[in-house]
Amino acid sequence: MTIPQSLRRAAANAVEANALLKDPAALRSGVRPQLRRYDVMSLQSDGTIAETRHVAPSLPLFENAFTAFCRGALVETTQGPIAVEDLLPGDQLITMDGAAETLLWKGSTSLVPSRSDKAGRSHQLTSFTADSLGDAKPMGTVVAGPTARLLQRAPLPGIRLEHGATLVPVQQYQDGMSIVETAPPTAVDLYHLCLPRHAVIKVGGLPFETYHPGPDALKLVSHAIRTLYLNLFSHVDSVSGFGPLAYPRAEIRQPDMN
Repeated sequence: MTIPQSLRRAAANAVEANALLKDPAALRSGVRPQLRRYDVMSLQSDGTIAETRHVAPSLPLFENAFTAFCRGALVETTQGPIAVEDLLPGDQLITMDGAAETLLWKGSTSLVPSRSDKAGRSHQLTSFTADSLGDAKPMGTVVAGPTARLLQRAPLPGIRLEHGATLVPVQQYQDGMSIVETAPPTAVDLYHLCLPRHAVIKVGGLPFETYHPGPDALKLVSHAIRTLYLNLFSHVDSVSGFGPLAYPRAEIRQPDMN
């Protein structure tokens, strides 16, 4: 699948437009966001599947939509567990409340977790060994991407649970023993999934959230970036199209530097 030159130009123009939002010191340094390839499979209104390839800045807004699950992660569906790379839009995924929801969108990208980008961000993965969160939780080793979040119902040090349940970044579970950070030196395929509504699904026996950008995701971005981002999702035309968050989200704790 080739990338049309128009997509390359649009991405480059979006990077240039987004410079207006950056710190002036960063502009003087001449450092601009890198471009990354993002692959999308989406369910069309006539039931067909569209496959598209996009080039966009490697900004958190874009990367967050593609970096939750690693290749090989087993997702619970009405047909049993299916590896995330083998899922197709139209498949029925089982949510935590027992409902079957149609997979509308699957996004994927490839990156090297051990390599930092120009902004100094790295993309470490989190590896959960079998039974690290309880019996069959997970059933086997599950490696989650940097933007994955788990539904947490029991108290967790440093996390305030809202209404008895909160979506917690996987980094908060790292204990250096059975749940560890890992950063392979080679490229890793990463994925995310979108349903008609934000929900929690079981992946490898653990309750992970599906993709939602958050209600404020596009508030401070340029028109060019907003357009480039929304072009990734054929089933919405604005952030409101993703609906409400199913559960509140906890923020990543920053390490104590004292």
